[in-house]
Formats: sequence, C-alpha cells, structure tokens
Amino acid sequence: MSLYIDQLKKKIIYRSNYRGTKEMDKLLGAFTEKYINQLEEKDLIQLIEFLEIDDNNLYNFYNGLNTDIEFKNNKINSLFKSFKFEK
Repeated sequence: MSLYIDQLKKKIIYRSNYRGTKEMDKLLGAFTEKYINQLEEKDLIQLIEFLEIDDNNLYNFYNGLNTDIEFKNNKINSLFKSFKFEK
C-alpha cells in the first residue's frame, strides 16, 4: 500500500469516528471499518468528500428522510444507504 493511500485511510478513519455526535461516530465508524480496505483510491476520495457532509444530512440520508442537499449517485452513497448497522 502506498504512503498516500495509507494517509488517506488514516484521515478517513479518524474523521468517521470523531464527528461530534455519538450516534454518527458509531454509525460512520462501523461503516468505514467494514469497507475501507475494499475501496480503491477514487472511492476513498469520495468517502472523504462524503465525510464533509454534516451529521444531520447524513443521518437523514441513511434513514430515507429529506435532506438539505442532493446526494450524488456514487459507490460510497450506495454502500452507506444499504449499510446495516448492528449495535
């Protein structure tokens, strides 16, 4: 694994686990843990962009509620929407 990819993954793992709300920390942390080693570089970049979205919109998107933004049709959004969180 290249140093660049390794740094991307570390940034993603940190950002997904330290969101500001405990619920999203757990949800995004579990999502990232499940998929991070299966993603290609372009997917990792999409995941970084995804993690820049605020918690409220991510929560609403995950639960099929109205969001303030339009979510792109891409691999990360599809994986997140179909992700089954287990406590």
